[in-house]
Amino acid sequence: MKHRIVVLGAGYAGAFAAGNLARRLSPADTEITVVNAVPDFVERMRLHQLAIGQDLAFRKLADVFAGTGVRLRLARVTGVDPERRTVAVTGEDGGGELAYDTLLYTLGSSVAHHGVPGVAEFAFDVTARSSALRLRERLAGLGEGGTVLVVGEGLTGIETATEFAESRPDLSVALAARGELGAWLSPKARRHLRQAFDRLGITVHEHTGIEAVEPTRAIAADGTSIPADVTVWSAGFAVHPIAAASGLEVAETGQIVVDRTMRSVSHPDVYAAGDCAYAIGENGRPLPMSCASAGFTNMQATAAIIARLTGSEVPTTGLKYYGNHISLGRRDAIFQMVDGDVRPKSWYLGGRTAARLKSGVLKGAGWGIAHPTFGMPKRKRRLATAPDRSDARVAA
Repeated sequence: MKHRIVVLGAGYAGAFAAGNLARRLSPADTEITVVNAVPDFVERMRLHQLAIGQDLAFRKLADVFAGTGVRLRLARVTGVDPERRTVAVTGEDGGGELAYDTLLYTLGSSVAHHGVPGVAEFAFDVTARSSALRLRERLAGLGEGGTVLVVGEGLTGIETATEFAESRPDLSVALAARGELGAWLSPKARRHLRQAFDRLGITVHEHTGIEAVEPTRAIAADGTSIPADVTVWSAGFAVHPIAAASGLEVAETGQIVVDRTMRSVSHPDVYAAGDCAYAIGENGRPLPMSCASAGFTNMQATAAIIARLTGSEVPTTGLKYYGNHISLGRRDAIFQMVDGDVRPKSWYLGGRTAARLKSGVLKGAGWGIAHPTFGMPKRKRRLATAPDRSDARVAA
């Protein structure tokens, strides 16, 4: 019987991992199934562009995995039973269960409301294509002088505010930051960021925590009312509670606690990658939820799965950040180099060159997803032994 590998989620981490597993493991020994709720690969890092009205092409996952041997199941994951090694799903063809020998959990994250009143009812976000399209429709209905407030000074907030201001100069765009805008950047990069905000006419409310969101305004912690026909919430991410409910060991964030190889510390036949993995980087700190982390963790997880199944020594891949890349519209960007403790170095790259570099990174990631068999070895690796399904600990 073939060893059953099930990958939950086909975002950056899941899609890359499934393609890598299919490239390197023999189909004579393994059966790889990817479960995803939507039929397309969604480039999450571009969703703020989609929201402001830009046309983006989405690749069909069926086309991505065509010819690879990867099976695609369009369904939503509703539960995981790590003791029985099954995943509960529901989709257009009804519900059911998928059995696995090795599970790779890459369900990603969604927007974190932090319990702020009105966010769920009145705010918009760009963490999923459906929510970005909902925001797109709302923004399209805003006339000249409409007010947009972006809440959150992280990468998503900055990219969203600048993209909106550049694409729709007729709108009044503002950003609410709990601290100082770009405080984590080097002084020169911070000046570049502020100059970009000034050039685009973005109003910045620093040291302003938002305590409530209403249909036409947001209320700050000090009681200040900020006009907002549209409030875009980008104040952090949260993972789905499925992992915690399944009995897997999770951190306070709900992320699956993994070892250095991205293997669950409580259930060795389960691996996690991307935003849902609580992994410790080379600096001793938890990896942040980001596309870069998805790349690090999926490479480590797939390398570990392949090595253990084929009886090889498990390699370790790098878990070190080298910099932050921030788009400031289509013609400007910042690439900030960081040291081993993720502190900004004095050097940074800005302007059109940085924008072209960021565009190249996004195109490269998309190309890699669309060509999962690129670099396929002439001989795929066979499993060391047939799986013993009587014991989940042996099967993984």
